[in-house]
Amino acid sequence: MKQLTLFCVAIITLNYLYAQQQPVCNPFPKTITVTGTSEMEIIPDEIYVQVDLREYKKRGDEKVDIEVIKTEFLEICKEVGIADSLITIASYEGMNSADWWRRKKRDPNLFATISYQIKFSSSKKMDDLVSKLNDEATSNFRIVKTWHSKMTEYRKQLKIAAVKAAKEKGIYLTEAVNEKLGQAITINEPDEASLYQTGSQNKMSNTALKSQGYVGGRFNGDGQDAGIDFKRMRLQFQVSIIYALQ
Repeated sequence: MKQLTLFCVAIITLNYLYAQQQPVCNPFPKTITVTGTSEMEIIPDEIYVQVDLREYKKRGDEKVDIEVIKTEFLEICKEVGIADSLITIASYEGMNSADWWRRKKRDPNLFATISYQIKFSSSKKMDDLVSKLNDEATSNFRIVKTWHSKMTEYRKQLKIAAVKAAKEKGIYLTEAVNEKLGQAITINEPDEASLYQTGSQNKMSNTALKSQGYVGGRFNGDGQDAGIDFKRMRLQFQVSIIYALQ
């Protein structure tokens, strides 16, 4: 019985070693790797602007409190038709901060500040807001982000176009060496975080915006180019595909 068991173990071991020595069959012995790229430029329809406000004091006058400045600013937003849902507080320093009050004791000239972020869908209301802002209270007015409400659809279009471009490239490359493009084996999609690129935005004071003739998202003053809208968003997508050769 012991000999029979040893014989069976030997047979199993030989079969395993034989199987290990057999060459693995590659269903795709010849392949080609190609990349496809697609690009587009779009004008953003979501513009996020940050407005920085601070307490101020004119010579001979008392300091204008931050609560007064906040109330005035929100009233202006209401006048130009900006809904409350489009306004958020980006940062706030002063009044309710214990650390701020400690620093206030050391520096009586310390002014409280608050920053609001506003979402615009066009430049018209932005222009209206700029014209009404209090120059003394407004320290900065800057575009912090641009986006498009149909970004998901644009991403889909870019991906499809990139895949088609890769296939077209694969066809003419294989024909150049008298081969024929076969089926797609793998499609490597990069991280979507690298799909779009936006240009950096300049930050300017409210006074500077007015003095340079800021009109409807463009500069239209003396020496400035007219008719230039918000910087376009440049979208790009690249895909890598491995095809079999027939």
